[in-house]
Amino acid sequence: MTTNETIVVVGGGVSGLTTGVVLLEAGLPVRLVAEEIPGRTSLAAGAMWGPYLVEPWAKVREWSLASLDVFRQLAEVGGAGVRMVSGVEAARHPVETPPWSELLPDFQQADSSELPDDFVSGHRFTVPFVDMPVYLDHLRRRFSDLGGAVEQRVVHSLDEFADAAAVVNCAGMGAVGLAEDSTLRPIRGQHVVVENPGITEFFSEDTGLSPDLVCIYPHGDTVVLGGTAIDGDGDLSDDVAAAKSIIERCAAVEPRLADARVIEHRVGIRPTRSEVRVESGRCKGGVPVIHNYGHGGAGVTLSWGCAREVARLITSRLR
Repeated sequence: MTTNETIVVVGGGVSGLTTGVVLLEAGLPVRLVAEEIPGRTSLAAGAMWGPYLVEPWAKVREWSLASLDVFRQLAEVGGAGVRMVSGVEAARHPVETPPWSELLPDFQQADSSELPDDFVSGHRFTVPFVDMPVYLDHLRRRFSDLGGAVEQRVVHSLDEFADAAAVVNCAGMGAVGLAEDSTLRPIRGQHVVVENPGITEFFSEDTGLSPDLVCIYPHGDTVVLGGTAIDGDGDLSDDVAAAKSIIERCAAVEPRLADARVIEHRVGIRPTRSEVRVESGRCKGGVPVIHNYGHGGAGVTLSWGCAREVARLITSRLR
């Protein structure tokens, strides 16, 4: 590949921006094209590191571990909206230890005194928490500082980039049309951001496949409360009733949240499929394409690992 051939990244969410940064740092010229930069779904994320409900585990493990290492470094340096936060994930029934627990050195069973009423099991651990508006701004500045170009518009087909050295499809739900992937489905997520009444530790409930989640994610002066996971729903409008229920569920665990001032509501669509898709192919016109989508609710968790996998695939295809 010659130095004047550009890699086009389609998608302006956390996957697209991270992939763009990784490719630029590898010395490749990059143009990022998307309707929204940053993407709405990424802005709406909680966001707590955790490889929840994504497969295949062997690959997810390595991608998650790569991202975990980067986020730990960013938290240490500061300024990117990333911090390490300790807390408890609990359940109202006995649960098995998740496979990703081996990646966290301080993962341990929570003491019964740490569990809210009606909860019978839980684990304590420390993970990266990402303030998404701050972090996405950090990624975009990093992308620009590395010389990346940005083009904000709707992409109707990957074949629009016939002059590119390669195309990276990080379009999230847009991949339904761009990659003709009918297996991709939306899972609607809603969060409520409130003023922090003094909470320093996170809390999340293991609710299994329930659409009603309980998540309390502190980000300094604010707390992100979650949430919902409505399978098959692609509606991005605010649901006032759902927001009220979110606050009530979280306040039942942490009463200080009952009267916390609401700052904003966030709604996003988790692009979900049976397995995360990171693989190479070709556009109809013959241009190499690398797909990087289907991360569900683990887009942040997988972002750096998947981006590095994309870089590996591109260099192997174009060398």
